[in-house]
Formats: sequence, structure tokens, C-alpha cells
Amino acid sequence: MTHHHTHSGNTTRTPTTVLYDGQCRFCRSQIALLRWLDLSGHLVVRSLHDARVADDFPDMRHEDLLAQMYVIDPFGKARGGAEAVRYLSRRLVLLWPLALLLHIPGTMPLWKTLYAWVARNRMRLAGRCDDGTCKLP
Repeated sequence: MTHHHTHSGNTTRTPTTVLYDGQCRFCRSQIALLRWLDLSGHLVVRSLHDARVADDFPDMRHEDLLAQMYVIDPFGKARGGAEAVRYLSRRLVLLWPLALLLHIPGTMPLWKTLYAWVARNRMRLAGRCDDGTCKLP
């Protein structure tokens, strides 16, 4: 009875999807790090600029996706920004030390503020273009 492995029915779990700004170099370097940390390979990483993202996640607003990274868990729940980072930190073994920090009671407002600052300044932190002309000195 091995026939149930051939089709992707209920046997396969819905993966955790990470939605990010694929046109932002800073974001791409963060995602590269995330892929490296994802030892078990259960994260699906997609750029919000992929046209199919809007079809697959019709509830997600483009402006929201541009504002911060989102993680959609296997149950379809979306978490953005610092909460997305905290969610990932629990799932990636190498980030467990970070998870301890992120779970200190009462610190979430701090992480959200920090995340918002980095997100707002991400173009200045890494530049938007890839030819090296707009790198910060």
C-alpha cells in the first residue's frame, strides 16, 4: 500500500510561506540567510512581486506586504513584521537563542518598533538597485 505517496493529498502538510519584497536587496539578503537557516527546508519563500502571490493570498494587501515581511503558517494565519520574525525564530533551530530574546514578556512593542525602523530604512540600508551605483558610501 504505497500508492498514497504518489499524489499530494492530505498526506502533505501545507508549508509555511514567507512573503517578502523581492525587489529590495536588503530583504533578499535577509531571505538568503533565512533559507540557509531553514535546515529542514519547510519554508516556501515568495516575492510579493510574483503575480501569483495575489491569487494565492487574496486577503493580503499589496501595501501591507510592501511595509513588512509576512509569514503565512500552515493554517493560513498571517503574521507580519516582528511577529513574523518571532514565529520563524521558534521554528528554526539556529534561531532559538533569538527566540528567547523575542519572547521576553513585554518586549514585543520594542521589537515592533525596531522592525518598523529597519523596514522603513531598508532602501537606505542596502539600496534598491543592483548595479552598485546607489550603494551607501
